[in-house]
Amino acid sequence: MFYSTGFFTFTESSLNQKNFKMSRENQLKAFERLLNIMDELREQCPWDKKQTLQTLRHLTIEETYELGDAILDNDLNEVKKELGDLLLHIVFYAKIGSETNDFDIADVCNEICEKLIHRHPHIYGDVKVENEEEVKQNWEKLKLKEGKKSVLEGVPRSLPALVKASRIQDKVKGVGFDWEEPHQVWDKVQEELQELQDEVKTGNQDKIEDEFGDVLFSMINYARFLNVNPEDALERTNKKFIKRFQYLESKANELGKPLMDMTLTEMDVFWNEAKKL
Repeated sequence: MFYSTGFFTFTESSLNQKNFKMSRENQLKAFERLLNIMDELREQCPWDKKQTLQTLRHLTIEETYELGDAILDNDLNEVKKELGDLLLHIVFYAKIGSETNDFDIADVCNEICEKLIHRHPHIYGDVKVENEEEVKQNWEKLKLKEGKKSVLEGVPRSLPALVKASRIQDKVKGVGFDWEEPHQVWDKVQEELQELQDEVKTGNQDKIEDEFGDVLFSMINYARFLNVNPEDALERTNKKFIKRFQYLESKANELGKPLMDMTLTEMDVFWNEAKKL
């Protein structure tokens, strides 16, 4: 397609290239602005001056969960804000690293660029892949070649247990340690449930906890075969329960009757109303 202005004629391709260049320039300017603000805050703000890698850690975790909430709520404006908060933390860590001459933001960017190029030989090399699964398998093989002794080394120890179980299963799948069919996994779930029931009958609390963990682990495994993210699924249920329970609380307040004074039958009326809503 061509666009004519009388003196000049532009192709659609040339306009797209021009818009891309302008957009990239704006992105770089915005990033430079953030770096400059970080320099100023680190130098002038009493709170920012005191922060260390260790003091920022728990705040970064909190920001990550806030981003996760925004994504689950599909609130794109909030996603944008939370991404900004996380980006600030990355720039903050890099600023601290530059002050100790260990690394700066350029080192951070170059490090991830080199890793991405190295781990995508099907893009930057001559490796051929047929699908996403082959990409993931190559990824795990490359990490082992980089010196990792186990494919599970990349799973953070501090991850919440449910997320960690999911990542463990995903990692071992990348090297072929996996079930072949969904029904096999479901059979395993049933087997673990029976073993849990057997231990419940014995009353041995330690063994009950052990078997309960096996049930959860097998259910998380089954979720993969259903293409369900177990963390997202559970959080959706959490949000659903909270919404319904808060509806129940509001109805109890309207009646001027504390929940503890209501019968389960009375509560069920409002609970079922909340489910319909």
